[in-house]
Amino acid sequence: QELEELQSIGGKKKLFEKNPYAKREKKDFKRFFSVVNKHLVFYSESSGFYKYYQGIIEWLLAHTNLTIHYITSDPEDQIFALAEKEDKIRAYYIGEKRLITLMMKMDADVVVMTMPDIENFHIKRSYIRKDIEYIYIPHCMDSLNMTMRTGSMDHYDTVYCVGKHHTEEIRKTEEAYGLPPKKLIDWGYCLLDRMIEDYRKADKTPHEKKHILIAPSWQKDNIVDSCLEGMLDDLAGKGYEVVVRPHPQQVRLQQDKMDRLKERYAKNPDIDIQTDFSSNSTVFEADLLVTDWSGIAYEYAFTTKKPVLFVDTPMKVMNPEYQKIDTVPINIWMRDVIGDRLDPTKTEETESKVRNLLEQKDAYHDRIEKFVEEYVYNLGNSAEVGAKYIVQAVQEQIKKAKEQ
Repeated sequence: QELEELQSIGGKKKLFEKNPYAKREKKDFKRFFSVVNKHLVFYSESSGFYKYYQGIIEWLLAHTNLTIHYITSDPEDQIFALAEKEDKIRAYYIGEKRLITLMMKMDADVVVMTMPDIENFHIKRSYIRKDIEYIYIPHCMDSLNMTMRTGSMDHYDTVYCVGKHHTEEIRKTEEAYGLPPKKLIDWGYCLLDRMIEDYRKADKTPHEKKHILIAPSWQKDNIVDSCLEGMLDDLAGKGYEVVVRPHPQQVRLQQDKMDRLKERYAKNPDIDIQTDFSSNSTVFEADLLVTDWSGIAYEYAFTTKKPVLFVDTPMKVMNPEYQKIDTVPINIWMRDVIGDRLDPTKTEETESKVRNLLEQKDAYHDRIEKFVEEYVYNLGNSAEVGAKYIVQAVQEQIKKAKEQ
């Protein structure tokens, strides 16, 4: 009934449009429930989320005989190509509407997800089996307290923690709200391990001109909206190659603004406004990253050990109650550890701060390396740690079922 009401909001516009993959979805829905005694289920919102599971799944395939039931809401998910080669993966396409019913009828020992807010909105825990262990895997390395909605992890049994900042935040959240303690796994971050390994193998030929990458987030008053032109004017003609990569959402929704930016700097050979995202160059090739509150800062700095210039635009806060938790989010205090900060009203200081960071890159390399070792669990080994816990959880469920 609630769903019917949601669908009628806004007159004729439906919350869920007609699904062109409906027949395939119906077949996969039926196939999923035709399998009894499912031990392990992963759910992915889209193909892009596979990278957060990849290390764990690869370890499970290589070291166990577990069948992995992988549900995705993306009909073009890369998992389907993988499932054709790997018989221990069963892939299912289930769209967002039918997912509501599937999750309510879920019957498995362990369910692994990257989606926060289970139970808080339309996606619920199983109505028919109350002993499923739901595991949350983060898809970011920054604060869970500030960048997730209030109560986003309250209904998970187990949370994988990237580092000790996650452990502290969750425990102090439980204290603040009187919540029962969850299982917290000192995990790490499989994606970071893979990025570090790829970067180790990558070509690192020094650039004749230092490459500066400006990569804003998508939020109110981000770099593009508040201070980009002042920053570019201060960097222009001073021996840098500057690439601006606006957030894809900004490119999609503000094409006129992007066109004006391109036109303004079209005659400057040192400034490139990239809006088509077809470049083969990676973030990690830059000598310095400039961002505001984007999570790309952690991937860049933790992988390359290069510093970041943070622009102090208004904070990106998803949880308005984050200050109730007795810990300062890593997003705030880390800015002074792995780089420097720029006041968006003082863009005339951009070049001097960029130059200082580049001159001190060796000192920052050592500082960032030490920071990562202290704050990220199981560097280089997170896939095995994450997979072994899942195996243990499945084994405990099987043992419990036999005893009952």
